[in-house]
Amino acid sequence: MKLISISRSPKKKEEKKKTQKREQKKLTLPDAKTIRWIAAAGVSLLLVAALIIAIVLIISASDNDSRLAAVRDAVLSAREPIELKLASLEAMQYDYDSALARIEPFSSEAANELRSDIESEKQGLVAADNYAIPHIFFHSLIADTSKAFDGEYTEAGYNQVMTTIAEFNEMMRQMYERGYVLISLHDIAEVNPDGTVTEKQIMLPPEKKPFVLSVDDVCYYEYMDGDGFASRIVIGEDGKPTCEMKQDDGSIITGDFDVVPLLDKFVEEHPDFSYRGAKGILALTGYNGVLGYRTCPSYSDNPTYNDDVEAAKAVAQNLREHGWEFASHSWGHRNMGTISMENLRTDTQRWEDEVETIIGDTDILIYPFGADISGVKKYTEANERFVLLKSVGFDYFCNVDGNRAWLQIGKNYVRQGRRNLDGYRMYYDMINDKRDWLSDLFDVNTVFDKCRPLPVPPMG
Repeated sequence: MKLISISRSPKKKEEKKKTQKREQKKLTLPDAKTIRWIAAAGVSLLLVAALIIAIVLIISASDNDSRLAAVRDAVLSAREPIELKLASLEAMQYDYDSALARIEPFSSEAANELRSDIESEKQGLVAADNYAIPHIFFHSLIADTSKAFDGEYTEAGYNQVMTTIAEFNEMMRQMYERGYVLISLHDIAEVNPDGTVTEKQIMLPPEKKPFVLSVDDVCYYEYMDGDGFASRIVIGEDGKPTCEMKQDDGSIITGDFDVVPLLDKFVEEHPDFSYRGAKGILALTGYNGVLGYRTCPSYSDNPTYNDDVEAAKAVAQNLREHGWEFASHSWGHRNMGTISMENLRTDTQRWEDEVETIIGDTDILIYPFGADISGVKKYTEANERFVLLKSVGFDYFCNVDGNRAWLQIGKNYVRQGRRNLDGYRMYYDMINDKRDWLSDLFDVNTVFDKCRPLPVPPMG
């Protein structure tokens, strides 16, 4: 889907006016952080006020019906400012039906104006082309380039497959400016209880373009210690997920050192960057534990083992509450297309026993190394690997693909290709005029971190 171009036709002029009107109205709406703060802090105050008003009205009313009507009107009047602000947030995140339902009980001038604006914008929505939706992915972000690029044996790998915080932030900024909107993989198609698949419509303003985001290996492996990465995800004092990072002296600092807190804050500041609150998919292995906690049974002798397991469960639940989803990345980061069936069964069972018991059920599988279990032809029941993975609950399968977007919807599964946004892809896109992997998303020349050692080593 392309951005609307300027045209002299009356239809295009009208579309342009509608777009300008939407942009103007966004400027008048409070940001998502303000709305949530008002909703949390203001609701108690308003209910107290409503109670006082209701008591006064009940005392002055002459009959029971009048008293009940007075109470109802007082409560509605107290709720209205909060509900209108929440409806504004829902509309900013393209959930127009929910926003309209929220303000349905209200008939004030402010409510009617907001209702009119939402209905007007809803009329201009268009269905996205699900087969043109890019799926981008990252590994853990490099928070300290001086430690990641220090000449040690790990430098080449980090330079190839990792992304720096500065690069990630600039990618998100440019993608937002180009009209991209985060969606969930589940927004594309739904696997029904009977196992069949129903493709869904993603309705957005014509200048908006959906994309999916995922992060691989969100485990903060032991080999990454001291190399300039976050050490684990924790729940911050504000109740939101954030990261810890170990310092050279052994102390721990907390901050926005990886994708989760950085993207959460970006969506708070730009709520229209997220479709109905969607964030990203976190793909986990199990052999070093999850989310930075050493939860694998091989660590059971650690004095903090049980505490780590419980902490990881709490963090996983917190992440889900903030819009994040989880995927299997296998237990041992195995090539699921080449290992033996016996090893595939063992690995899958260990993931269920040691990871899914901590993070909860998931129906998404992100292949390690991007290595699929078959070619581009659709999965069939003749593929015993597919049959096994389906039998344990996986419905959505993601590989790595060189195309800008790739989607396959089978009779009982969904498969999508992903694009790695890392040092390797950016560097070889810049130096090779024949490659154009990234220009639809951002300007790689303004994103590429000058702290990277050059040249970035070729893969393989």
